[in-house]
Amino acid sequence: MAHLPQMKIPATYMRGGTSKGVFFSLTDLPAAAQVAGAVRDAILLRVIGSPDPYGKHTDGMGGATSSTSKTVILSKSTQADHDVDYLFGQVSIDKPFVDWSGNCGNLTAAVGSFAISNGLIDPSRVPENGTAIVRIWQANIHKTIIAHVPITNGEVQETGDFELDGVTFPSAEVQVEFLDPADGDGAMFPTGNVVDELDVPGVGSFKATMINAGIPTIFINAADIQYQGTELQDDINNDDKALAMFETIRAYGAVKMGLIKHIDEAADRQHTPKVAFVAPAANYISSSGKAVNTDDIDLVVRALSMGKLHHAMMGTAAVAIGTAAAIPGTLVNLAAGGGELSAVRFGHPSGTLRVGAQAALVQGQWQVKKAIMSRSARVLMEGKVSIPQ
Repeated sequence: MAHLPQMKIPATYMRGGTSKGVFFSLTDLPAAAQVAGAVRDAILLRVIGSPDPYGKHTDGMGGATSSTSKTVILSKSTQADHDVDYLFGQVSIDKPFVDWSGNCGNLTAAVGSFAISNGLIDPSRVPENGTAIVRIWQANIHKTIIAHVPITNGEVQETGDFELDGVTFPSAEVQVEFLDPADGDGAMFPTGNVVDELDVPGVGSFKATMINAGIPTIFINAADIQYQGTELQDDINNDDKALAMFETIRAYGAVKMGLIKHIDEAADRQHTPKVAFVAPAANYISSSGKAVNTDDIDLVVRALSMGKLHHAMMGTAAVAIGTAAAIPGTLVNLAAGGGELSAVRFGHPSGTLRVGAQAALVQGQWQVKKAIMSRSARVLMEGKVSIPQ
């Protein structure tokens, strides 16, 4: 039996923030994959190596975690006053499924770099030395993101001394601004409340802040589910009962947020919403052995992504944290001490992260102009990715 040769597609393997993924220019994809649909999804699944019942991604580019099973498609923007359109696909590890329902805030830090290096940005917008302002249209959620990309001698500056907890080595700093991070219709709080009572059969009833900023996120108090907020990955990811509990909370929260109509639909929407639990600042030792002290942080936050506790913090969830912290009365705001907060530094499993947000009460509704944080990004490999036809 004759077998077809492998298909080779130009691609770049990049780290952005505490995630990494395979980046494509839209026009480099096969024609059938340049539009949304089954062919595109099948190609991206095979690139990553999913579905993999072994959970290793041995036969693909994925890293068998939610942070490393990611794909990005970029193109010159179709939107006025934007430079590049950014489409993100979160690839399931063990299912034949690509989730297009949300953004990846960490990989956003790499979008501007890729766009500049691959000719997707008007050269007049890239200084010989200084900072390029890249206007990104996030196509999954229809939002504007501004990336400040350092440039040296006309090229993206990737090396530097900026340290990001959750990333082993320093790199150049990339500041990212998420403009108007809530839904365009103003439904930052889908239920209309900054705190709700969430009833989860088999788990319990507890307070929750359900916010749509950066990415739909359900915040609960760590103490209400018998946690401290200082847990590391092994404390939760090795506990099947705990993971099932968090998935049940996520499903019922998704229904209450109006994202799905029935809890059974949650399985087909793995990327959103996120579940996170918060607690006041506390001392702990991070996964790298670094001591995090109460003097270093305003609160502690732990978040789950694709059914597992994240090793650091998703960028989009950090936007949700910063936004919720800026609004008095949310569980995040209260855990950070309450009151008016323009920025918080929170502790996560790998260390700490600072995120700021500008919030205002307009006609009785909270609005957030933008959330800001610093990340870093760099190219890991450039060339062609090969997959069987």
